[in-house]
Amino acid sequence: MNEPRAFHPTLRQLRAFAAVYQLRKLSAAAQQLSLTQSAVSVLIRQMEDGLGTRLFDRTTRSLHATPAAQEAIVVAERILRDVDSLGTGLRELTALRRGRVSVAVTPTLGEIVLPAALRRFAQDHPDIHVAIDDCAPDQFVARVVSGQVDFGIGTPEQSAADVDTRTLRRDHLALVLRHDHPLARQRRVRWAQLDGHAVITVRPGYGIRPLIDATAARAGVALNVVNEVAFLSTALWMADCGLGAAIVPAAYAAHGLHAERTVLPLSGPRVSRDVALVTKRGRSLSPAAQRLAEVLADSLRG
Repeated sequence: MNEPRAFHPTLRQLRAFAAVYQLRKLSAAAQQLSLTQSAVSVLIRQMEDGLGTRLFDRTTRSLHATPAAQEAIVVAERILRDVDSLGTGLRELTALRRGRVSVAVTPTLGEIVLPAALRRFAQDHPDIHVAIDDCAPDQFVARVVSGQVDFGIGTPEQSAADVDTRTLRRDHLALVLRHDHPLARQRRVRWAQLDGHAVITVRPGYGIRPLIDATAARAGVALNVVNEVAFLSTALWMADCGLGAAIVPAAYAAHGLHAERTVLPLSGPRVSRDVALVTKRGRSLSPAAQRLAEVLADSLRG
């Protein structure tokens, strides 16, 4: 014996049923729904046929809800409330009236590029929560690929097939020195001139270190690395203390610049190290995340 086919009412049918139940007249329900009376009648009949039961007993002047209708209205109104709530929620997300954005960034880069952008974003969109995932450079891409964050700000160490990058600021490697360092009076420093000088950089295989080692090898110089650190912010204050010359991206070097610090471009070769917006390939940003990305791009261009 065949089982009766499941019936799935449409939203039009549910809205017509709810309107007729509340108003008890087809004409009034039709006016409320901006439909013709015959269209409402058809929708109610479709509901009754699908459910296999009568929903209203018809008289010449009005309709009377049956016991089946009294049970069905509870479910129908709940569905319609949920649908309306969903629509309202999505409109609020699209209009940036609420939402959440999560961003992965290394601590040092976050300190440099985020404050101005986040202040502006919070002022324009106070009901959107921004969560910052401050992570180590070797964890940065994994956070984006795993979907733990909406996007990241930084520079992936290797091009990855599962992320897309959009350059936000063109940058290059620079040398940070105390003002009394032997190389501080030059306009620029060639990589070969680092020979014999104490150098501070991040630890092997970490952050910009592979780029530094590869560039030094191309320039034919063996760097005298006296301190290897986990974060570029540490390299900066070490250079400020005269413990060596720090090799860092120019954007970092200019942060907190003071009278005793000299920042010089590294050349021969000049090496690009750009700040990028990193997203998971094939994943669309939410309206809130897209807006924050735009604010960040504007902030870094300024």
